[in-house]
Amino acid sequence: MPHRTSRRTLLTATAAATAAAATGVLAVPSTASADSGDASTDRRLRRIIAGMSLEEKVGQLFVMRVYGHSATEPDQADIDANLKEIGVRTAAELISTYHVGGIIYFTWAHNTRDPHQIADLSNGLQRAALAGRSRLPLLVSTDQEHGIVCRVGEPATLLPGAMALGAGGSRSDTRRAAWIAGAELAALGINQNYAPDADVNVNPANPVIGVRSFGSDPAAVAALVAEQVKGYQGAGIASTAKHFPGHGDTSTDSHTGLPVINHTRAQWEELDAPPFRAAIRARIDSIMTAHIVVPALDPSEDPATLSRPILTGILREELGYDGVVVTDSLGMEGVRTKYGDDRVPVLALLAGVDQLLNPPNLSVAWNAVLEAVRGGEISEARVDESILRILRLKSRLGLFRDPFVSRRGVERTVGSRAHRAAADRIAERTTTLLADPGTLLPLSRRSHRNLLVVGADPASPSGTTGPPTSTLANAFGELGFTARALSTGTAPNQAKIAEAVAAAEGRDAVVVATYNVTATSSQRTLVTALVATGVPVVTVAVRNPYDVAHLTGTGVAASLAAYSWTDVELRAAARVIAGHAEPEGTLPVPVQRADDPAQVLYPVGHGLSY
Repeated sequence: MPHRTSRRTLLTATAAATAAAATGVLAVPSTASADSGDASTDRRLRRIIAGMSLEEKVGQLFVMRVYGHSATEPDQADIDANLKEIGVRTAAELISTYHVGGIIYFTWAHNTRDPHQIADLSNGLQRAALAGRSRLPLLVSTDQEHGIVCRVGEPATLLPGAMALGAGGSRSDTRRAAWIAGAELAALGINQNYAPDADVNVNPANPVIGVRSFGSDPAAVAALVAEQVKGYQGAGIASTAKHFPGHGDTSTDSHTGLPVINHTRAQWEELDAPPFRAAIRARIDSIMTAHIVVPALDPSEDPATLSRPILTGILREELGYDGVVVTDSLGMEGVRTKYGDDRVPVLALLAGVDQLLNPPNLSVAWNAVLEAVRGGEISEARVDESILRILRLKSRLGLFRDPFVSRRGVERTVGSRAHRAAADRIAERTTTLLADPGTLLPLSRRSHRNLLVVGADPASPSGTTGPPTSTLANAFGELGFTARALSTGTAPNQAKIAEAVAAAEGRDAVVVATYNVTATSSQRTLVTALVATGVPVVTVAVRNPYDVAHLTGTGVAASLAAYSWTDVELRAAARVIAGHAEPEGTLPVPVQRADDPAQVLYPVGHGLSY
C-alpha cells in the first residue's frame, strides 16, 4: 500500500533517517585535502609560476571550447565558427593567443569523431601548448558522465549513468564503471572528466539533473560518488564532483535561468552536503560550481559560482577543500542573469574559483581578468594561488612528464571486449521492474514471439547510438523474437497513434519506450490506445523513472525503468524483458502518485524480481 509522504517530509525525513549512518563515514577533517602538493613539487611549480608573464597566468585560468577535429587543420566550417566566436582559426592559434590552461571537448564542436581522431587532437593540442614560452601542458576535459550526458560515443564503451548505477546499488559496479570510463578517456588524451554528479535529486520536476544523479538518499549518493571518484582517479584522470553546493532540488534549468534553492542551512547539511564531503574524503581532484542561488548559504542572492561565502567560506574553510574549483560553463544563463560577461569571471575568481570554464566571449573574459589584476581588484598573489592548484593537478596527472597518448593505447583500451562485456553485465543489474500485475514477464518466445516496439526516439547523447526503438527491436531479434520498430516520438499525434494501433494488430505484445510522460502527454494517449487493442503492453521508461506514475490505471501489463536510452541500457532492458537476465535494480528515488504528489506510489528500494 502506498504511504503518505509530504514534500516537506521528503526533504527532511529521508536525510534524517540516514544521517546517523552517514556521519561516521562522511565526516571530513578540516585539514583534508587531496590537492596540497609536497614541498619539493611546490617549489618547482612556484619557480614555473614566477617565470610566467601576467598574460600567461591569466590564460592558465581558462578552459575553453574550440571547433574542429584537428588542432591545426580543422574543416573550413570549423575555422569559420572559431573566427566568429573566438577570433582565431584553430585550436593551436587559440592556445598561442590566449595561453589557455585547458580545452573542453564537445560533440557539437566536432571534437569527438572517433577514438584515433580524438587521440590525435589531444596530442596536437599538447604540442601547441608545449610550444609556448612556459611549456605548460593542457588539462583536456569533457562531460563524460555516461547515461544521458556523453560526449565520446561508440566504439568507446558506453556505461550506465548515475541513476542507473544508483538503482543497481553496487559500490563495486559503480567504481568499475568509472575506472573503465577513466581508462578509455586517458587513452584518448582526455585527462579531466566533469563527473560524477554529486547532486541529490529530491525534486522529480528537476529539468537539468534527474537521472544524472545517483538518487534521492544523501548517504547512498555519497557512497557512490566516492566510489566513482576512486574509479576515475584510479584510472589516472582527474575527477570532478558537481554541482556545488547542490543542484538536486530545483525546477529551473540553470542553462536558461537562475534557480533558487530554498533549503535551510540544516537541510543543506543533511541533503546536499554529504556527497561533496564524501568526494573530498575520497581526495577529489576538482569540484564544479553551480549557477544557483541558495539564500540560506549566501543572502546576497549571487549565484554560488560568484559567492565568496559559499566557495571560500563553506567549501574552502568549512569543508577543508584545497583542490581545484572549476565553474560550470560561463555561457549558461544562470551565471549571466545578474552580471555582465566582463564581471562574471572577475567575481568568480574573487569568490574562490580556480578555473573559468567556457566563457561565451573569451576575449571579453580574458581581458576583464587581465585588467582586474593590473588594476589591483584581483591581486597577482590570488591568481598565483589558483595557478598553483592547477599546476599541482597537472603534475599529479603526469602531464609534465609525458602528456601524449599512443595509437597502441587507443587500440588496446578503447571499446575493448572486456570493457563492453563489463558494461553489459553492470547494466543488467540496474534495470528495474516497477510493475507486473499479471506476471506477464519474462516474455516467452513460445507465447509472445511477435513483438512491436514503439515510442520515443530521442537523439543519442553521444551521436553514435540508437534510435532507441530500433535498438530495442534489434536486441529482441538477437534473443530469438520477431520485432518491428516504429518510432512514434515524444509527442505522437493522432495519425502516428493510429499507425501504432494498426501495427499492433496480430502482435503478441507491444513494448513502448516512454520519455518523461506527463499527465497531458500524448505518450499517455498512445499507451491507452495500445492497451485498448487487447495486446499486452510493456512500457520502458528511457529517462526519468517517474513515467510509471502517469501510466498507472491505463491497463499496462508491465512497467520497467532503464534510466537512459543509450544502447547498453536498452539492450539490458530487452534481456530482462525476455528473461535472459533478472531485474535486479531498485528505485533510487521515490515515485510519487500523479494524482496526489503527497503520496508515494513506489518508495526508494522498490523493485520486483522474477
